[in-house]
This record gives sequence, structure tokens and C-alpha cells, in this order.
Amino acid sequence: MAHSVAVIVGSLRKESFSLKIAKAFAKVAPSSLKLEIVTLHGLSFFNQDLEATPPADWVSFRETIQKSDAVLFVSPEYNRSVPGVLKNAIDVGSRPYGKSSFLGKPTGIVANSPGPLGGIAAAMHLKALLPGITGPILQQPEIYLNGVGDAFDDKGELTKEALEKVLRDYITAFAAWIDRIKK
Repeated sequence: MAHSVAVIVGSLRKESFSLKIAKAFAKVAPSSLKLEIVTLHGLSFFNQDLEATPPADWVSFRETIQKSDAVLFVSPEYNRSVPGVLKNAIDVGSRPYGKSSFLGKPTGIVANSPGPLGGIAAAMHLKALLPGITGPILQQPEIYLNGVGDAFDDKGELTKEALEKVLRDYITAFAAWIDRIKK
């Protein structure tokens, strides 16, 4: 049986590198994983006043996370942190208090940047933010993807073999780790 993984894309941009990376993961993932790419378009802002009757988009997002076996965050770095849209999604998914949709789910973090640092600050912020609202976070291998600006062709297909190997190695390790946790 394949484990379902919600791959949360932390960018809204149409030509987002994070979305392209999520799609590339889906192509190289082992058959033991079923990846569902989750974009954040249309997810309204978290407002605790709406908790009594949450908006339909919150309910749908929470249900997607709840039905998954694991979660993989794929995020760019904005101003040395995660994009606001991703933080909002984490806030929506982690509520109401004590009922986080992420709770208990094995979690992976993949940060990326067209620059040389590979989104490491965004990944570190996620590692600080997620404990207590998710399940265990994969610590090794770590993955910070730099120089992704020229890794894809005009159709969004991954063209850098070295990056494909890194993605394959990471998702294979993530799958094996999920298997160990879920047994």
C-alpha cells in the first residue's frame, strides 16, 4: 500500500520553482508514495473569529492534510523566512487549538532558491515553527536547493540531472523513513 503525501507548495507564482520541484518529486518518487500536490491558491486568511464556522476553503485544506499519511513542505525563501501564504496555511491547518491537521504526520522540509543559499533560512524557520503542530520532522538528509533558476525548461520539466538525483535521493529516503514510522 502506498503512503499518501500532501506536498504543500509554499508559493503562489504561476511559474513557481517550488511548484516545479513538487511536480519533479512526483515523477521520481518511489511507488511506495502517492504524492498529492497542494497549492495554496484560494486559501483565505486565518482569523480566529471564524473558527466557530470555518470557511469551506479551510475545511477542504484541513481534510486534505488529515487524509494524508505524511506532509512535505516545498518552499521558497522570502526575506529570510517562509512566504506569508505558507505561514497562513500552517495557521489554518494547525487549528483549532489541539486539533492540528498536521499532528502525527511525518514531515519533510524542502527549501529552494535561485540564489546560492538554497532557502536555508526558510527551512530553519519551518524547523522552528512546526514542532508541536506536526509529527516528526525528517532531519537527515537535509535538502536546500540552490541555483534552481535554470533547472527547468520552458515547459517546466527538470533538466538538471544533478538536481534530479538530489530529488530522487531525498524522496527515496523520505519514503523509507515514513515506512519505518508507520509500521
